Amino acid sequence: MYRYQILIEYVGSNFRGWQVQKKGKTVQGLIQEKISKLLKQKTLLFGSGRTDTGVHAIEQSAHFDCKNKIYDLGKFMKSINHFLNKEGVTILKIKRKNNKFHARFSAKMRIYKYIIVNQVSRPVLDDNRCWHIIKELDLDLMEKGAKKLIGTRDFSTFRASSCRAKSPIKTMKLVKIRSLKNKIEIEFRSKSFLQQQVRSMVGCLKYLGEKKWSLNKFENVIRSKKRILCAPPAPPEGLYLKRIIY
Repeated sequence: MYRYQILIEYVGSNFRGWQVQKKGKTVQGLIQEKISKLLKQKTLLFGSGRTDTGVHAIEQSAHFDCKNKIYDLGKFMKSINHFLNKEGVTILKIKRKNNKFHARFSAKMRIYKYIIVNQVSRPVLDDNRCWHIIKELDLDLMEKGAKKLIGTRDFSTFRASSCRAKSPIKTMKLVKIRSLKNKIEIEFRSKSFLQQQVRSMVGCLKYLGEKKWSLNKFENVIRSKKRILCAPPAPPEGLYLKRIIY
């Protein structure tokens, strides 16, 4: 068997997330179907992790195995993209890997970013690509809050009730806020995340930026480990899987 890694960019708006489901179109399901037809064999695709309904990817990573070697990777990529591009999906790169490589279990770091457009007017170019917030946000306060999220701790406050992770304890390596004019980008780095963790943290940072919460209240909510105290999660359209580091 030959193993190949693919790097994928996609718009999540028209999908019910990454993972194959019984009903609805998914990114994994679409790519599996097209690769299977191209290779003329049933092919299973293994992703680095799930993305929820509406979440985008700048560079998702996945792998698949096939019986025969793909000799012309460039031709294969052009052929598969012919079918995927009209669905808002593209394969950026394909690489031959040894059988020890696994898109999910070999990952050392996952990087997400969340985009907020903070202005009165509705952003038409970034429609379904950001969270539009009208009320002016206090970036200094949000940056102070972001620092409180860094480190190893129990992130139960930010964990969805349907999360299947064995432990709520995660290590946040980085939470960084950048701002250019009215666009705010928040980057998160960790080896792994809980379901809805990033969107939940962004929702709480938004409450902090709007001054609905004080920094002390923000810290108390983190320490509480109670999901019920969490702010509403940020909408999925502002979230992007940026990169997987191996």
